[in-house]
Amino acid sequence: MGIRVWAQAPAAAALPHQSGTVKSTSTDGLTLTNQGGQDYTVVVPETAKILVVPPGSKDLKSATAGALTDVAGGDRVLVTGSASDTGSTLNATRVILMKSAAIAQSHADEEAAWAQGLGGIVKSVDPNAGTVVIASGMKTVTIQTTPQTVVRHYSGDSVVFADATLSSIGAIKPGDQLRVRGTKSADGSSITAVAMVAGTFHNYSGLLLAIDPVAGTVTLKDLATKKTVTVVVTASSDIRRIPAMAAQMMAARMKGQPVGPGSGGSSGSGTGDAGAAPGGYGGAGRAGRAGADLSQMLARLPKETLGGLKTGDAVMIVATSPVDSARSTAVTLLAGVEPILTASPEGEMTLSPWSVGGGAPESGGGEP
Repeated sequence: MGIRVWAQAPAAAALPHQSGTVKSTSTDGLTLTNQGGQDYTVVVPETAKILVVPPGSKDLKSATAGALTDVAGGDRVLVTGSASDTGSTLNATRVILMKSAAIAQSHADEEAAWAQGLGGIVKSVDPNAGTVVIASGMKTVTIQTTPQTVVRHYSGDSVVFADATLSSIGAIKPGDQLRVRGTKSADGSSITAVAMVAGTFHNYSGLLLAIDPVAGTVTLKDLATKKTVTVVVTASSDIRRIPAMAAQMMAARMKGQPVGPGSGGSSGSGTGDAGAAPGGYGGAGRAGRAGADLSQMLARLPKETLGGLKTGDAVMIVATSPVDSARSTAVTLLAGVEPILTASPEGEMTLSPWSVGGGAPESGGGEP
């Protein structure tokens, strides 16, 4: 969550400046750690201006006057130094302060807003009209953008959701996964976008053939392509395990069976209709709805570790579509899905990454 404010003051542009997280404070200054991990000692004289801004601010219109005593560890600051400053010490002429508690609340509000949005697979894009059509579950939704809509794209080599970079509607293509938040129409058939984020991902599902904790990889035979694939699992990958009962209920829903106590839905309740034709009540339509449900419940599922996985585990994986690497990196890995794969033997159900992986992308930009 950032601010871009120094562009408002050309006279101060040439002065030394640093931004980062407050490491510690003292009676006459503070120590900050910048994005590169370097520490800077900041002396804050009484003549220095301290301005407190809310997260996401792009100018100082909403700034309020503050004091050095308002600064605490974990806060974000942008410090403008003096012309004579050199090295790792700054004599502050201005400190722009963003409180850590306000950042945390802003992140929570942002994530809640994204959770209330929609997600789906891009069917078509019309940059001239500013519209994107997505398949979301079992319905088609038209997204209308405006000049104020913030468009971001997931970085092809990153598994961190917040790494999505500013982009344009023209960069979105059919087959991308997209998440949008904004104002929905009364019938839910369209939404006017405040922000949206798209990305190109691989979806894999199947039984784990091998796990290499040293290399940080898992290998499986993908149900959809029938190919053996190896996926990198990093510390940023979100690994979850769905409880057996929840997986059985999801499988029952996919097959159009009653769900709930006494319904009899389970992974072993027969697989004869698992490959039902799309023209019936089952098939891809059911899978789409179940896929949406899975993505919404991901954040509530128990976390798993690479060490907790074992060969033979049934998994579903959302992975990056790498630019310069032959291997994808897992954004989300969901284990315990054998009943779901039994109900979807061709791997036609896909998993969306939007509920996990480091939270929603921030609406602000720049520093701090």
